[in-house]
Amino acid sequence: MAIVGLKMVRIAQVDPLTQAIVPKEKSVLGTDVLEIDETFFGTKTANITGIEGTLTKVYGNNVQMDAMVGGSAPAIALDVNNLGFGISQGLVGRLSDGKGGFVSDGSKPHFAVSVESQTLDRKESVFFNFGNGLFTAPTQNIGTDTENQTRQGDNLTFTALSTKAFNKEPFKPYFTGDEGFDMANMYKETFGGFKLDTGTVTPPEGGGNK
Repeated sequence: MAIVGLKMVRIAQVDPLTQAIVPKEKSVLGTDVLEIDETFFGTKTANITGIEGTLTKVYGNNVQMDAMVGGSAPAIALDVNNLGFGISQGLVGRLSDGKGGFVSDGSKPHFAVSVESQTLDRKESVFFNFGNGLFTAPTQNIGTDTENQTRQGDNLTFTALSTKAFNKEPFKPYFTGDEGFDMANMYKETFGGFKLDTGTVTPPEGGGNK
């Protein structure tokens, strides 16, 4: 099925162990689920790789007998137009030192990400969801202005990890055109128990320390 456009990217901070959503009072995002909307001039691209693992052929008696598929290792290359500086630094684990600088304590916060696209007729949405993972920003391009402005957006890489609510898989797609689709359930599974209607939190399936 063809998809068109990038409608919205949503991000929520989750606990590294329980994968429950981090309340907005403690989240580096300053909110429960952050929508990268017009406030940030939106997202230009969200290129997803590694949704399925590498296929390895198995040979016997001089012919291909079988094939093994390795585990998936999804990653998203995000290009956001204009994140707030504090948010962009918080995503990669650097926080303000209170003196204008941003430093890391050596650990990285965990996040859930949802990338929304649409069907050709724009009537349905397709979500590419990741319930747990880490952001990195390995490069920063800086270029001089000429007669035109040289603008660099926020380039981030999200590496997905195992998600308890996805049966320990790192990735789960959702489709609004499916008869059983439920937006509240999608939010609950993807964003660590977030309850869409009131913003309260219930434990995600499979969550908690054991």
